[in-house]
Amino acid sequence: MVNEKIRNIAIIAHVDHGKTSLVNEMLKQGNVFRDNQVVEDRVMDSNAIERERGITILSKNASCEYKGVKINVVDTPGHADFGGEVERVLKMVDGVLLVVDAFEGPMPQTRFVLEHALALNLKVVVVVNKIDRADARCHEIIDEVLELFLDLDANDEQLDSPFVFASARTGKASLSPDEEGENFVPLFETILKHIPAPSGNENAPLKMLISSAEHNDYVGKLAIGKIESGSIKTNDQIVVTNYFDPNKNVKSKVVSLFTYQGLKRVPVESAEFGDIVCVAGIDDVMIGDTISAPQDPTPLEFVQIAEPSVEMTFMVNDSPFAGKEGKFVTSRHLRDRLYKEAVKDLSLRVQDTKSSEAFTVCGRGEMHLSILIENMRRDGYEFQVSMPRVRFKEIDGVKCEPVDILTLDVPADAVGTVMNKMGLRKGELIHMTPKQSRMKMEFYVPERGLFGFKSELLTDTKGEGIMSSLFYDYLPYKGEIDRREYGSLIAFENGESVVYGLFNAQERGELFIGAGVPVYAGMVVGRNPKGEDLVVNVCKKKHLSNCRASGSDDALRLETPILMSLEDCLEFLADDEYLEVTPKSVRIRKTILDHQMRLRERGKMLRGEISE
Repeated sequence: MVNEKIRNIAIIAHVDHGKTSLVNEMLKQGNVFRDNQVVEDRVMDSNAIERERGITILSKNASCEYKGVKINVVDTPGHADFGGEVERVLKMVDGVLLVVDAFEGPMPQTRFVLEHALALNLKVVVVVNKIDRADARCHEIIDEVLELFLDLDANDEQLDSPFVFASARTGKASLSPDEEGENFVPLFETILKHIPAPSGNENAPLKMLISSAEHNDYVGKLAIGKIESGSIKTNDQIVVTNYFDPNKNVKSKVVSLFTYQGLKRVPVESAEFGDIVCVAGIDDVMIGDTISAPQDPTPLEFVQIAEPSVEMTFMVNDSPFAGKEGKFVTSRHLRDRLYKEAVKDLSLRVQDTKSSEAFTVCGRGEMHLSILIENMRRDGYEFQVSMPRVRFKEIDGVKCEPVDILTLDVPADAVGTVMNKMGLRKGELIHMTPKQSRMKMEFYVPERGLFGFKSELLTDTKGEGIMSSLFYDYLPYKGEIDRREYGSLIAFENGESVVYGLFNAQERGELFIGAGVPVYAGMVVGRNPKGEDLVVNVCKKKHLSNCRASGSDDALRLETPILMSLEDCLEFLADDEYLEVTPKSVRIRKTILDHQMRLRERGKMLRGEISE
């Protein structure tokens, strides 16, 4: 049976190719909002961090209507670090809109998400977005997309996927690259024509695969998924099972049932196969579980989410300033929060360590973990983290490490500098393609070689460099990579920074703090370009005497300190440093705060008495 009243689609693309803007316009033209309603840009990016950074982090559901057909839309993240969100929601839809920028064309994440869509045999509609750009090259983009389909071994039906040319910003679409169009009708018509209606058997027992889960303070856990067969009603008795866990068999009841109308969840009494619904009242449900009728509790197969490749250690804060700014500071608070996060985010792994106050957290990349840290500090947590490390594997007796495909788009005059930096980071050039006054380059680079590279790239290209990376494979270990060419300036004593001490310290390097900032011994207050750690006394006051000399009382001028963001701090960290994170501040510190003890440990390391 086919439910012609519904279409389920996911919007997939590389970061910044306009997925969320496209969904925004689809909702506007799908009569979701009133005519006089004020609608903000990127209305789907509801998370505060998403709106600040202009990226989608969590996949979200919405729906619109066209010609009496309900179109369920799932907006997905475009950044590779949040690929786990894309992998799981693709099981919920029958087709995808592959959005491609009219100038940039297919990028690494475009390949990643399209590969998953083709593997699940989903129907694809290619949307070439931003055709109103002055540098748009629609005809070339069509060829590049078809080449990508061929590279991914698409079948004949998939190669015949329709193209729609749109400008999400102006809300216009057409079926020809040379026409602007008037509205999104061509896009809606293409969806109805080429995306199949969900199929299933309404008389069969209930089967629903959970692809997303949330928590609500009023109704508890919310399980979101597509009804594969049968129908569901409130107060129905159900069984929760899992494809990867044969022992899971939890009996429960549907307390509340919701469907999506526009951006809102609307309570309903029942829903039929093919619809995407939200079920409340099941405490033990997780992403990947199957909700079934009691007479047939067989679980449905779920996708195996790719393994994380980067790890960090999260610890209880033990600095001299511990407990002053945070609301949740104990190991119990930290452990509970991390394990709750791992249930919601399948790409995240949390493991206990030998210490009860430290936990290993594994994610898809630096950005994946930095967003977790930022969310936790905004919720009042205080803790400290170690430097990001890649996860090594032993394959057939050979030590292997994760390698990424790095795509760089840089000005032509910066190519030499970038090639040199890539050589130092064990990068291996694959392709070089000139694009007007710019150069597009692709490298195989060890993932650890990309730590701290973004800030260097922006400096080398005067802010014009664009980079994106995607996990490629585990390959044999490439050898040592020197992460830092600079050292740290370390505070000598506890106190408050003063102008006189900072003036003397700034001759040694660039400072991260200004005057009047509380510091403690062992805290990193600046960067030494000469590559070694130096201890400076930023709390030193001018010696007072009753003798005055000409010129000695002139005003001391301080250089503007470098303001370090959370990502900047994570890139800066060395092996022997921690990042102290609180709701109000982030501070870099040495693992051993006492200067004399640090020197002693360093001496033991040089003599080989202890390993690094």
